[in-house]
Amino acid sequence: MADKDIMAINEKVKRESAFVSLLLSELEKVIVGQRELLERLLIGILANGHVLLEGVPGLAKTTAVKALAKAINTGFKRIQFTPDLLPADIIGTQVYNPKEGTFTTKQGPVFSNIILADEINRAPAKVQSALLEAMQERQVTIGDNTYKLSEPFLVLATQNPIEHEGTYPLPEAQTDRFMLKVKITYPSYAEEHKILKLMAFTSPDVTASTVVTPKEITDAQKVIDEIYMDEKIEKYIVDIVFATRKPQDYKLSDLSGLIQYGASPRATIYLALASKAAAFMQGRGFVTPQDVKSIGHDVLRHRVIVSYEAEAENVTSDDIVRRIFEEVAVP
Repeated sequence: MADKDIMAINEKVKRESAFVSLLLSELEKVIVGQRELLERLLIGILANGHVLLEGVPGLAKTTAVKALAKAINTGFKRIQFTPDLLPADIIGTQVYNPKEGTFTTKQGPVFSNIILADEINRAPAKVQSALLEAMQERQVTIGDNTYKLSEPFLVLATQNPIEHEGTYPLPEAQTDRFMLKVKITYPSYAEEHKILKLMAFTSPDVTASTVVTPKEITDAQKVIDEIYMDEKIEKYIVDIVFATRKPQDYKLSDLSGLIQYGASPRATIYLALASKAAAFMQGRGFVTPQDVKSIGHDVLRHRVIVSYEAEAENVTSDDIVRRIFEEVAVP
């Protein structure tokens, strides 16, 4: 691509991404000290992917998602996953009208823009998989009819990593549908103090205002598709993913016995898309290796399945992904 074209895309991205800082500062009025979480939520919605949030209770996961929906003025539905939930409770069902002898379709909560699937690992597999078609195809089938879902459409699922009793671990096929898996940590001392001052009221008056329209988000998604990615960066992304499958080819032979399954081609696609969204967030019309590194852990951590040997040695997928990013040559 000619330098002139790259400059034109750069100018366009600068113009179109002006709302990002405004949106982040609006969300930070409600959420203290979770900047990385907020950025990842934005990358998810801009790259048209879904996000899995993992963290102990009380870290403002639900509040962040609600604030995001309010700030971009979209529909928002929260589904509390429980062991007795049925697929129909998510996607909807056909209701029989005995007077007229006909069926009418009652749409479920998935028919909204931003869906919070709270504690997704509390419901059995058949309920989890009811979300699969919606997440992947952005459509839902009820009876004989298929219904398209609204745009933008984003599923944000939360899971609690410390409780395993009464939970149903997400199968790999399901976690692979999430573009990002974000681990949320505790705030710092200063942030915790700020949270106390802001929230320690019986009815804290903290809400986000609408600063962006859904159309601006869908327009931004189209601009992200135009962001320039050099062939060297494309090959870097492929190298990173291949290093999870054949670590010995990248002088990482010691990882061979620790990885049971590497990342799939979907990881390559999502890493490229998320890197473009990360560049957009910075107001840049081209992708740098730093964009790939900044988002790579969140794209890969749930796609690298560790072996029993790794578990015995307390090696996590995060450790493996970190090693890969350290060792694979940067263009």
